[in-house]
Amino acid sequence: MWKRVALSCVLTLILLAIVVPTTVHFTHHPDVPPAPPGPAPTISVPSENPDSSTEDDNGTEFCIVERDKWGAQPPSKPLRKMKLPVPHVIICHTATAFCTTQSKCANKLRIIQNYQMKNDYADIAYNFMVGGDGLAYVGRNWNYVGGHSGEYNGKSIGIAFIGDFTSVVPPKTQLNAAQKLIELGRGAGKIAPDYKLLGHRQAVKTKSPGDALYNEIKKWPHWSSQPRP
Repeated sequence: MWKRVALSCVLTLILLAIVVPTTVHFTHHPDVPPAPPGPAPTISVPSENPDSSTEDDNGTEFCIVERDKWGAQPPSKPLRKMKLPVPHVIICHTATAFCTTQSKCANKLRIIQNYQMKNDYADIAYNFMVGGDGLAYVGRNWNYVGGHSGEYNGKSIGIAFIGDFTSVVPPKTQLNAAQKLIELGRGAGKIAPDYKLLGHRQAVKTKSPGDALYNEIKKWPHWSSQPRP
């Protein structure tokens, strides 16, 4: 009898050794939302940032996070090609909660993209987004027209600061990321050398990019009180 009990215990342990790792392996990570039902569209925005890693004045590396790294959905339909270089850079804010880590910023962007696409946008509205983690995130990228500023969409790169900057200025890391991104685009011929920098509210009727951020960018080179016609 005891031999049968011992054999049963051994078999149970072997079964647990097989089942437990398998269960852990397939457990869904709570921070990552499930994929939308049905097959994903095959349209994609290719990488256009071969030289997207550089260093700021303090020697800190500046990086661009590609779409696949933050979990972007493909666009729901083909995006219109941008005529480059663009004469404008438009600064927006997402009017959402702030984020300070790549995982949290990526999660915010997935939520924003999902919301905008449910409201008839073909993709996330902005060309790029910058987070409180000091990283820039690819939206529609340099070569595709955004969906952020009405008639300015086809002649601007829209950069959105993740967060609400109505009364608080973004941290220096976030400001630096946006400025480095602009210089990267200018050096790559995506942004005109004599570009005009605008706040979102100068292009369309909106409170974006928030009073605090708007007052900050008015100090930046190329800011213009009079947008080009």
